Amino acid sequence: MSKPVVGIIMGSQSDLRIMKEAAEVLDELKVAYEVTIVSAHRTPLRMVEYATAARGRGVQVIVAGAGGAAHLPGMVASLTSLPVIGVPVKSSNSIDGWDSVLSILQMPAGVPVATVALDGARNAGILAAQILGASDAALGQRIDAFKESLKVKVESAAKDLETKGWKNVL
Repeated sequence: MSKPVVGIIMGSQSDLRIMKEAAEVLDELKVAYEVTIVSAHRTPLRMVEYATAARGRGVQVIVAGAGGAAHLPGMVASLTSLPVIGVPVKSSNSIDGWDSVLSILQMPAGVPVATVALDGARNAGILAAQILGASDAALGQRIDAFKESLKVKVESAAKDLETKGWKNVL
């Protein structure tokens, strides 16, 4: 198996129900990744170790999911120069997910975190692959084919509506 180039981390095991979607799309695109639980609040030293050692292990992009106060993506971004993609997770201790979204989105200048939608781990996986695909032609071609397949699915769904008697506006 290839060396992981994407790190998928989350604040707790309960986030795995969402974060597995990043892993699934990376599997589809044949991008090697690693997955672990790293809590900014409960295991801060583990978080520091993970973030500072990631580049040395070959990781090139980190996808970090967290719910509630959602400090993990920003704290990791403050410790590494690797791109970090934050996934706000609607969790049991969340204020309808808004606390997570805003905690990840509102980073200070100099500590950027790319932020996807609430529970948007699939898009985070796609974005991680696109970042890598900017300098990897073979991966770029796989992403192009993946995106084309999404277009085909939408066009097929539109045709299906027509067969059910719905008017297609295009």
